Amino acid sequence: MCGFLVFIGPNGAVDVRFAEALETIHHRGPDASGMEAVDGAVFGFKRLSIIEIADGQQPVRYGRWTVVFNGEIYNYRELREELLTVATAPIVSEADVIAAAFEHWGPSALHRFRGMFALVAWDAETGTGYAARDPFGIKPLYHARTPEGLYLASEKKALQPFVTTTGRVDHDALSHYMSMQYVPEPATLTPHVRRLQAGHLLTVRAGDPEPVVEAYFRPSFRPVAAYSGGGERAAVSVVRDALRDSVHRHLLAEVPVGAFLSSGVDSTAVVALAREVVPDLRTYTVGFTGDTYSEVDVAQRTARHLGVELTATFVTPQDVIEALPRIVWHLDDPVADPALVPLYFLARRAARDVTVVLSGEGADELFGGYEIYREPASLAAVAGLPPSLKRGLRKLSTVLPEGVKGRSFLDRATTPIEERYWGNARIFTPEQKADLLQGHVVPLTDVTGPVYDRAAGLDPVSAMQYVDLNTWLPGDILTKADRMTMAHSLELRVPFLDRVVYAAAAALPPELKLARTTKYALREAVRGIVPDFIVDRPKLGFPTPTRAWLRGPVGEWAGDVFAASDAGDLVDLAYVQSLLTMHRVGRADHARKIWTVLMFCLWHAQATAPAPAVPSFARPATRMVPAPV
Repeated sequence: MCGFLVFIGPNGAVDVRFAEALETIHHRGPDASGMEAVDGAVFGFKRLSIIEIADGQQPVRYGRWTVVFNGEIYNYRELREELLTVATAPIVSEADVIAAAFEHWGPSALHRFRGMFALVAWDAETGTGYAARDPFGIKPLYHARTPEGLYLASEKKALQPFVTTTGRVDHDALSHYMSMQYVPEPATLTPHVRRLQAGHLLTVRAGDPEPVVEAYFRPSFRPVAAYSGGGERAAVSVVRDALRDSVHRHLLAEVPVGAFLSSGVDSTAVVALAREVVPDLRTYTVGFTGDTYSEVDVAQRTARHLGVELTATFVTPQDVIEALPRIVWHLDDPVADPALVPLYFLARRAARDVTVVLSGEGADELFGGYEIYREPASLAAVAGLPPSLKRGLRKLSTVLPEGVKGRSFLDRATTPIEERYWGNARIFTPEQKADLLQGHVVPLTDVTGPVYDRAAGLDPVSAMQYVDLNTWLPGDILTKADRMTMAHSLELRVPFLDRVVYAAAAALPPELKLARTTKYALREAVRGIVPDFIVDRPKLGFPTPTRAWLRGPVGEWAGDVFAASDAGDLVDLAYVQSLLTMHRVGRADHARKIWTVLMFCLWHAQATAPAPAVPSFARPATRMVPAPV
């Protein structure tokens, strides 16, 4: 696991601030640094040593190619054996394999990599640079075009010195964030800084004005005849074998490896399969002080059943207040998913013992794990009515008073899925955003429309999964997973997001996703490996006590942040303060809305600071004072 900063320009003359900018991502690779200039490009690299510790320095050269990459290629040894038959130079490390693969196969080599990665490969012979991101977007890659050339980096903060957009905000991206709780790719809140999307390849020539970006991989959900013929047993067997193979491959390391363990089937399956190879696997979980219910209890029971060591970490409201500005700094753009707070502390504790952790991200999107995926079945009776009847029921829903039982049902049942579903998070409605953002609202179909176009012909459940796989997964789930672990120089690996596991999941018919419960095929695949009390346990999500936090000291602190914020020209802070007041006295539950704006205000304070900084919000707050990182 690593971080990099690359410049590609007509003469390779890099900004003098390049080395300083590289240091802003030191947390991604504290073990070693490397810089190298070649004709037309400059490479900077920060290394976190995981495998091939003695030989894995970057950037690497092979023939005419120079390469840096962040991530892991789990089949790199097999690829190395294949490449050695045609090699013209030694091939030792993963990065050597990638460079040799580009030498012999060109960009089509991307289809051979099984793993997580963001990479930049420079062809000195043709003066062409290639940047690519893994099929699911596990590893991040940002880019910014400047008058001097193109910059690419593992985190946006490393690009900030080279873009002249300090204090400016992409208003369309902000509008999407306030509904989706994350900024959908490829946008960022910083104008002219973009993210390379999952499964995409960027190509640029040193003298060209703009890079060309295209998809080299697009996921799809297409049931196959093999499952139809073999039935449930065949499908479950394929899923089990694929997941076991993936988990075992994800244990590749020359450093200590652990795993996160919650109360759900996803992380438990990963731990159970990992301990087949690593019997003394260390596991980690997180809870909250003062909670009436804690997932820690279930995780402890699971750990005893599996015979693994479990370490629990507990988060207090004061922890939240102290850590949230730094958490936002690591995110680069706000992500208003409260689960990233416990993840930050969980990663901090795990990093004291291990360098790599396995986790269960991606299982819900691949196997149908969200309760919202049951919605098409619940709406089917109305959704299947003739169009004229649906139009009448829709008119009825608009005249029913807000809060009347059945209004929301009629509204959603008579709205096409392309208009009603944009993902798991539904924070501010378009009408509420019109007040919050003082009129600047753009339709969410700008984001989801092209995704639905590619999902044409899918059943409703698969279409919803496809939307989440292309938006929610990289924008929220994987962003928080990468940033919160790398904040502590901890590599997180996600065995569910593997090409082979994906192929097994993509072939499942709808009835094997939501047969009697969510993730039916997955649950049956790990039955006998995972204890039944976990296999049969319904999905609860991560119960972060945001509502309670905002009615206590965290809410008081949030009010100070809003009062001191300079973001009043972007959001109506008086409106937000009114939401906070109603929430704190118990008149309404506005926790998610308040948290979303709080994360934005914290981000805005850092984005408008004269230098990269983590603001300090000492109470009583009179102004936002940046503190050095």
